[in-house]
Amino acid sequence: MWLPDETFKSVIQHTPLISIDLIVRNEQGEVLLGKRVNAPAKGYWFVPGGRVRKNETLDNAFVRLVKEELGIESHVTRADAKFLGVFEHFYDDYVFGGDTSTHYIVLAYEIKLKIGLQLPKLQHLSYQLFEEKIIFNIDAIHQYTQNYFKENLNEA
Repeated sequence: MWLPDETFKSVIQHTPLISIDLIVRNEQGEVLLGKRVNAPAKGYWFVPGGRVRKNETLDNAFVRLVKEELGIESHVTRADAKFLGVFEHFYDDYVFGGDTSTHYIVLAYEIKLKIGLQLPKLQHLSYQLFEEKIIFNIDAIHQYTQNYFKENLNEA
């Protein structure tokens, strides 16, 4: 279910959002990041992902997000991914501006895919593959994205 803007604004003001983030690695172990075009985290490199919709199972949300964010008609399911854990993201702004904060409860999943950089441009202006070892050295990679690799460094 997609919400009208006014309803969605109220939801963001009063509740946390549940989302799935996709930590996508290619065959060489590089990590796919996109440059975000909207708030929160606008202008930062961030992993693909998105919200879980009301009445949508986590399995269905995962398949939908792989399709929408990566352009893959999914043969990849949540069972194919490695669950990295639950993360919390707190932002001072939201998609409609800077007058409301956003709180996400994020389920992070790692998947390995053969993937190019010609991907849908929903939330990201462009995409790039990064070697994991340099992710912490680039200020334009959002802290919340970097957090996915702190505990999981060198496990890939």
